[in-house]
Amino acid sequence: MCAKREDNSLRYRRAQSVTTAEDITEKENKARRLQYDKPCHRPRDSLFSWSSEFTNFTGLVNWGFLMLTISGLRLCLENFLKYGIRVNPFEWIIVLTGYNDENYKHEYPSIILLCFSGVPPVVCFLIEKAIAVEFFSDKLGESLQIITILLEISLPVIALHFTNQEFNIVGISTACMVYLILFLKLWSYCQTNHWCRAAKSKQSNSLRRQSLSVPNCKDVDDEVVTGIVQYPDNLKLGDLFYFLLAPTLCYELNFPRTNRIRKRFLIKRIVEVIFGMNLVMALFQQWMIPAVTNALDPFSQMDYVRITERLLKLAIPNHLLWLCFFYLTFHSFLNLMGELLHFADRNFYGDWWNARNISVFWSSWNMPVHVWAVRHVYVPVTNMGYSKGVSAIMVFFISAFFHEYLVSVPLQMFRVWAFLGMMAQPPLAVISKVFEWRLGARWGNMVVWSSLILGQPLAIMMYYHDYALTQMKP
Repeated sequence: MCAKREDNSLRYRRAQSVTTAEDITEKENKARRLQYDKPCHRPRDSLFSWSSEFTNFTGLVNWGFLMLTISGLRLCLENFLKYGIRVNPFEWIIVLTGYNDENYKHEYPSIILLCFSGVPPVVCFLIEKAIAVEFFSDKLGESLQIITILLEISLPVIALHFTNQEFNIVGISTACMVYLILFLKLWSYCQTNHWCRAAKSKQSNSLRRQSLSVPNCKDVDDEVVTGIVQYPDNLKLGDLFYFLLAPTLCYELNFPRTNRIRKRFLIKRIVEVIFGMNLVMALFQQWMIPAVTNALDPFSQMDYVRITERLLKLAIPNHLLWLCFFYLTFHSFLNLMGELLHFADRNFYGDWWNARNISVFWSSWNMPVHVWAVRHVYVPVTNMGYSKGVSAIMVFFISAFFHEYLVSVPLQMFRVWAFLGMMAQPPLAVISKVFEWRLGARWGNMVVWSSLILGQPLAIMMYYHDYALTQMKP
């Protein structure tokens, strides 16, 4: 009876040790190691299990990289065999300047429009000077600034629709991008100077309040304060044009500066910019244009199976171009400008590729725009008494408007696909957060990547379909 009870107890303990590794005590492990059967098993999880805490997947990453490389080479070979070599670097210069082989013209409307972009900043500067010397009242000067900035962002539309010049898509797209960046910079320039004027006015009324341009002045050494520019000493054309060229959208009276230019770093960025621009243009000519063109018939016939096939086929070159554009713009070009101008703040992007939801992605992939939106839209709207949700919707609304501006104006047709795509980001952010909360951060990241890979080519196909129907009729 005793032997039977002991046998049952032993079997019970062994069943526990097999099913739950945590219940095996150190004493039992030691006893097992002393047995004569030379045990070779111990409690452990499979490497692909979450509980294994295994993190070294370098070999799988290498395998995935090789598979992508082989698949890319196959697609490139297939593209060359089907379409031939379509790369022509000189074609981009031709379309940018407006030159037409069949009907040669000496006018270059895109270049003229780009050159005229230097006029609105000078006008804003003169108005700021007039306000500073009290030639204009604050109310009148700020009203003139608003009118100037709105006219500045409207110039491409005015030039496109109210002149006899024939703009091409590449030229007017470049002009719209430049004028949009200029609009955001001038907005920041005028608003920052307004903050400084308001703080200086309060300082003159109460000595207890300090100027916004020199916070905590009483806690800073006099030698340091003397080297800091204060309002209105910043109102110089050189200061304004430095800001216009600096890799930032937010104006400050005193930017952080570096002491020297790193020549090796600068050369690397120059090589990357030159190579990256040619790579992007080559991929666009050789791969993107044929893929977009071939997607017209399935969209016109509303053949959903073929639309899906074209969408997936377009997703690869589009996503590759987007990644190249990201690296070329936010790392190579902005670092190049920062190095030349001794601009020390190089926080141009975060680790958006690890974003666990859509909200994290939009706050990390384009830091200059994110910081501008928080500083000049989100915080001011919140300070006006609106909730954080309303302020966030306002940010996405402005972003959606300018996304549509960059597409509809060059295509000379008004559609809302880019606008709706941006306004869909808040609900999509909620969906990605649900995935993150219920299934983990990895699934939230999968939603982010899926929206990037599939959302953009779908919008491109829709715009090209509408453009072909309205602008390319026989």
